[in-house]
Amino acid sequence: MIAAGIPMGMLSLAAPLAAQLQPGSVGAELADASGEAIYAASCANCHGLDGTGLAPSLVAFEEELPDFSDCDFAAREPDADWIAVAHEGGPVRGFSEMMPAFRGALTEEQLGRVMGYIRTLCTDPNWPRGELNLPRALLTEKAYPEDEWVAEVGVDLEEGGGVVGTYVWEQRFGPRSQFEVAIPYGWRRERGGEEGGGHGIGDLVLAVKHALYHDLAAGTIVSVMGEVILPTGDHKAGLGAPGGALEAFLSIGRILPSDAFLQAQAGAAMPLYDDAAGEGFGRILLGRTWTEGKWGRAWSPMLEVQAKRDLEAGAGTNIDLVPQIQVSLNTRQHVLVNVGVLVPAGREAGERPPIRLLAYLLLDWFDGGFFEGW
Repeated sequence: MIAAGIPMGMLSLAAPLAAQLQPGSVGAELADASGEAIYAASCANCHGLDGTGLAPSLVAFEEELPDFSDCDFAAREPDADWIAVAHEGGPVRGFSEMMPAFRGALTEEQLGRVMGYIRTLCTDPNWPRGELNLPRALLTEKAYPEDEWVAEVGVDLEEGGGVVGTYVWEQRFGPRSQFEVAIPYGWRRERGGEEGGGHGIGDLVLAVKHALYHDLAAGTIVSVMGEVILPTGDHKAGLGAPGGALEAFLSIGRILPSDAFLQAQAGAAMPLYDDAAGEGFGRILLGRTWTEGKWGRAWSPMLEVQAKRDLEAGAGTNIDLVPQIQVSLNTRQHVLVNVGVLVPAGREAGERPPIRLLAYLLLDWFDGGFFEGW
């Protein structure tokens, strides 16, 4: 995604200078130049030799220029997004036209060299790279720390079910960490299937995530996360548990060839009230991302498998399958929707739970407001 309120003009020039660029006029002269040399010749006019950006009084437009040395900004975005904006111009990601298209002046390969140089301007290696920010699943917690809000919903598709919506706020702090708050609200039928069941707030969740390891060359990120589940819901109405609980888990993200990816999560939940068993769980997801054309909308179909088991002798394992697809809704690609179906596939003896429709609407708010970048 791209930072809010600033044109992600990695290679932008003021409009008068951009107009002087004839197809191939710059690229031919810099065909064998280093990324640093191409940056100095083509980018420093606006972005400065140190990457911090010139003051608005020194350029021909009012938009604030990004600071490539600011790791909090620069490390979040994958190279592909930066190159898209540089190659096609700011509007390709919903930004200002003052970021011109360099497709007639510099090749994608030359822009890739420039990106290699720009990456050296962030000198703190603790910040995970944006390529490791894989699509968000419906159940599996991703390993990458984020700044997002997410509106989730789950609907039972069979008789006697209910609806639960959850608002999730994620706030990144420091290079590797994230704080999270989840506030559920549910509508449930009364026991016995009668109409007019209860509704209200469910159990509030407070969580902290920390990336233990990340390596772009290996295509891997690993995080640990802990949650405190507070008994704020009415458990008699099916809107929460009789008491609080603690949950901890490990999450792994892995980039695979051909724009495919793998994510996994394993952990345990321990109730803090009597007559309740702990639960172990594992989730694994395989997906792939396609784009409309080279720079357009992203589509990420995924298949998720979830397994849960009570931590007591003789307990069986419950398995669910969750096919789903995430789609970027706007040009900036920071507003996303994911829709899927949870299908109980394996259950110990007893009543099978209902099939559920799951969905979320997500805003990566670091990249802009909900109505920006369309």
